[in-house]
Amino acid sequence: MVSGFLVLALIATAAILRWPADVPWGVYGLIVVASGLFLEPRHLLVVYIGLFLALASTGAMLAEGKVATTGAQVVTVAMMLLMLWLSHARAQVGVVGVSGESMLVDMRDRLRAQGELPPLPPSWQAEVALESAYGDGFAGDFVVASRSTDGRTLEIALVDVSGKGRDAGTRSLLLSGALGGLLGEMSEDSFLQSANNHLLRLRWHEGFATAVHVALDLETGDFTIGYAGHPAAAQFAAGSGRWRMLAGGRGPLLGVIDHAVYPRELGTLRRGDALVLYSDGVIESPDKTLGDGIDRMLGRAESFVRTGFEGLAQRLCDQAAAGLGDDRAVVTIWRT
Repeated sequence: MVSGFLVLALIATAAILRWPADVPWGVYGLIVVASGLFLEPRHLLVVYIGLFLALASTGAMLAEGKVATTGAQVVTVAMMLLMLWLSHARAQVGVVGVSGESMLVDMRDRLRAQGELPPLPPSWQAEVALESAYGDGFAGDFVVASRSTDGRTLEIALVDVSGKGRDAGTRSLLLSGALGGLLGEMSEDSFLQSANNHLLRLRWHEGFATAVHVALDLETGDFTIGYAGHPAAAQFAAGSGRWRMLAGGRGPLLGVIDHAVYPRELGTLRRGDALVLYSDGVIESPDKTLGDGIDRMLGRAESFVRTGFEGLAQRLCDQAAAGLGDDRAVVTIWRT
């Protein structure tokens, strides 16, 4: 491939010398970019040395016969330096061309796929909405879900990794796979403890996470819920027509304290009831208290009580107190 790009450089040089008024200096730039995408740094350096010699000799031979010679040379050399840096960055992770971007897209799609909820019985409905800060491709919030082999128990964990957008994206990718493997394999009472132990083993210097984990019996509607430094879930009771916050026992952040304890709260979802899990981006706002944010969220949810809860998760994400400036995640579960 190195010889191929050198041949292209010779062809470009011959074309410029033959038709100096019609062939622009930009043909060298095209070769610079193309070779920078597909060659390793050491091979790329050989091509760029050949390109530089061709560019310099062509400019000397044409002299005043072609305009903007010096400017074109400076710009082309700057492009070479930029592409060398990019090629070196790609080589550090062992990718060339566009394969690195393809890998990231695949990892992002896998992260989203883990948040897809399993099929539920006809009397149950659930939705997930995930939005990243400023529409970034990666977010620090993610959801993992699992249904037991006998189909009776649904487990969902909503996790908020420290940071937002791309800064938290890599940590989310790493953590989601591990927690997805733990979900359903560990007892519901020990899931958060196991997640905490896993983060401690990762030894993230500035990394931690919050999480809410719910295990729901799809036959009786009984559930247990536990928190790791996460905002309290909200439950709608059809009997009273009111929302209430499931504060319960609170555990510490994941990845901060060894041998942490995560108390769990018991509850029941009856027909017409609903449960809402959310990340802090839904209720936090720079100029409002968390209480104001919760009231705002429940006010949005109140309009769905009469018509059903379908679409509520996305609505809460779209109208979050933080706007587009933070990652947002909402999970809604309701019984018909």
